[in-house]
Amino acid sequence: MLWEDFINSYWRDWRTGDRSKDKDRLEDAEWLAKWLDQHALQADTPPSPEELGQLQQLRSLLWDSVQLLVQGHEPEQPLLLQLNRYMQKGPALRQVTWKAGGEAELVLQPLGAGWAQVMAEIAASYAAALLEKEHSRFRICDNPDCLWVYYDDTRNRSKRYCDDKLCGNLMKVRRFRARRKGGKPYSE
Repeated sequence: MLWEDFINSYWRDWRTGDRSKDKDRLEDAEWLAKWLDQHALQADTPPSPEELGQLQQLRSLLWDSVQLLVQGHEPEQPLLLQLNRYMQKGPALRQVTWKAGGEAELVLQPLGAGWAQVMAEIAASYAAALLEKEHSRFRICDNPDCLWVYYDDTRNRSKRYCDDKLCGNLMKVRRFRARRKGGKPYSE
């Protein structure tokens, strides 16, 4: 999802917790170009310092909102009004298109290009998630060194890590080693 990828553009060293290795991928023109292409968005890279600041502000707004959702709070009207302000700067056209299998679908086609349009699309993606998805399924990875944001779409709503094979295994090993160090036998 666009909003998830955008929030997670601030990369943390999930293995060691070494904060000196953290990277703001919004400052990486090569990563940004790939990200824009992946989401079929158009803007010049790198963004200007002002645009970069606006992107970072939007990411902070979304991150703060997800933290509140994870704590059980519902989205409040001021957040939705802020998302509206971002979306107003990126008009879109409704259009019927056809998928590869011939099935028709209604889509919104951006009318512009540039960072204001990109931020409008991110805000729209997040607003749609807030309005259409279960708030209790918004998650932040339980690995304290990762803090990756994701939407838990598992059947039993029990996903604790952004990736069970990466963060999940890492945390399992950490728990095992902590028990061994404390003299407790491994029992999982």
